[in-house]
Amino acid sequence: MDLQRPDSYQGGAGPDFNDHVLHKTILVGDSGVGKTSLLVQFDQGKFIPGSFSATVGIGFTNKVVTVDGVRVKLQIWDTAGQERFRSVTHAYYRDAQALLLLYDITNKSSFDNIRAWLTEIHEYAQRDVVIMLLGNKADMSSERVIRSEDGETLAREYGVPFLETSAKTGMNVELAFLAIAK
Repeated sequence: MDLQRPDSYQGGAGPDFNDHVLHKTILVGDSGVGKTSLLVQFDQGKFIPGSFSATVGIGFTNKVVTVDGVRVKLQIWDTAGQERFRSVTHAYYRDAQALLLLYDITNKSSFDNIRAWLTEIHEYAQRDVVIMLLGNKADMSSERVIRSEDGETLAREYGVPFLETSAKTGMNVELAFLAIAK
């Protein structure tokens, strides 16, 4: 098995689970910001346009990556963004090591809701949880309504790292996951 290239499994622990550090990561943000597309881009290296309906409840995938010579098994949970599923997703925050908080750069309300998401995260997640803010859909610059500087400013205010990503092109997707795994 090539340890330099991240390996991917669906479901089970995999053949050599005991060689890994387990890292639970949760994708959160409003419905439609691209959480599922970001996960598929990271896991499978592809973008499937128009193929996803809203996530119902929660789903997950496993992916093993190598960070500084250590194999890390990312258990990545994809949450539903709709309000009606929030009580379900709160339970998953408690034992998460990292949260990727997404907004859509073409959707002002998804950005405006980031503060509410952060309040929720601070209420339900562990104190030492790693949070990264992602402005997704960076490939849609002609429809941009949230400037990159606004994302950077908000991230600085909350003391969290920030990246703009594109689930469609793959821009910064692997970087985001590897950064929180590290």
